[in-house]
Amino acid sequence: MSLDIAGAIKALQAELGIPAEYGLEPLLAVYSESADTIEVGPNIVGKVQRLDPQTAVAWQQMTAAAVDDDINLLLISGYRSYEYQAELIRKKLKAGQAIQDILTVNVAPGYSQHHTGHAIDIATPGSKPLQEEFEQSDAFAWLTEHASQFGFSLSYPRDNSCGLTYEPWHWYRGQ
Repeated sequence: MSLDIAGAIKALQAELGIPAEYGLEPLLAVYSESADTIEVGPNIVGKVQRLDPQTAVAWQQMTAAAVDDDINLLLISGYRSYEYQAELIRKKLKAGQAIQDILTVNVAPGYSQHHTGHAIDIATPGSKPLQEEFEQSDAFAWLTEHASQFGFSLSYPRDNSCGLTYEPWHWYRGQ
């Protein structure tokens, strides 16, 4: 990571009140922003989403395979810039949430897999988006069985080593 990127991340973290030792215990990976993303269509609220080109192809193939099995996978979120990640935290701070509580759900800018364009948050009809109840859906069962065929894995299972909240909706495609 370049010094310019590291400086930008530290500046955003300082502005948001994120402790300087954040990401050291537990140790969290730092992710660079993708310089190459493509549009993959709107998410569940109509906002156009972007993914890394290879991840976009894998997402399209995976959703087509799921449809063949009568499973409807919906995109909630794809690529996020450092600034977009910071804005998610700013909104929660403005709503009165404590930074310590926010950081169990939203990682600090620089630490989100979404920066790479390889991470997706997934929903399905009949299940509230970004809620643990997603694990009870047929879509989650299908992903558990088939997502690896498309290079995706569940990033934050229960009791994960990152200390983050369980996110059955968050899937990452390693390079």
